[in-house]
Amino acid sequence: MDKISELENQSIYLIREANYHFRNLAMLWSIGKDSTTLLWLCRKAFFGKIPFPVLHIDTSYKFKEIYAFRDEYAAKWGLELLVARNEEALRAGMSHESKLECCNALKTNALKQAIAKYGFDGLLLGIRRDEHGVRAKERYFSPRDEQFKWNYEDQPPELWDQYKSRADEDTHIRIHPLLHWTEKDIWQYVKRENMPFVDLYRAQDGKRYRSIGCECCCAPIDSTAWTVDEIIEELEMTSAGEREGRAQDKEDANTMQKLRALGYM
Repeated sequence: MDKISELENQSIYLIREANYHFRNLAMLWSIGKDSTTLLWLCRKAFFGKIPFPVLHIDTSYKFKEIYAFRDEYAAKWGLELLVARNEEALRAGMSHESKLECCNALKTNALKQAIAKYGFDGLLLGIRRDEHGVRAKERYFSPRDEQFKWNYEDQPPELWDQYKSRADEDTHIRIHPLLHWTEKDIWQYVKRENMPFVDLYRAQDGKRYRSIGCECCCAPIDSTAWTVDEIIEELEMTSAGEREGRAQDKEDANTMQKLRALGYM
């Protein structure tokens, strides 16, 4: 079996395990390449019909292309799409000047509000170990305590495909079925599956995005890669980090660790 098929099989196994263990599961969909790959895998795991809701945390600062893609494919794929916004913070004029405060209010607290509203006990996320040093500390099944915090210094061991899939004292557990994938793996899978993705990843006027989110926090890289093959070839030639186009005050390891400890995705 080839590597991509092995990655796919392991991820589908984790998705089905999560669906078996959690009575109220949801999947977080940022509309980026990773979470869309996770969504694709969830559709495969359940033969085209995902049996749990798909949750989008809307900061109101996302690219217009992200909203258009979300609405188009939520309809095409028959998703139970839930959209969560921290309306109180937005009405108060939350500014993106401070990335720590903005991300905590419009992402983390919006997610807290959604969990309180819908009672989710398990959340599927499309994060990968190779994205960021802080995310490399994660587990496939990662508990959050009653204060919604992630104890990155005391993560449960995961050996020989044995996962800590339930903990009574936790408010919820986050499941990361793509943890073992790399950026290149994602694009090879996109190519194999002929999977749709937001055109922001394609070069236009000599620029493209490697990582997308809020428009105010993302900058494009120099690139001429338009096709998936060209994107893969570009990745094979570069030593630049995937998230170098993100706002660096947020990507700083200390800031990211604080955000993750508070419950950031």
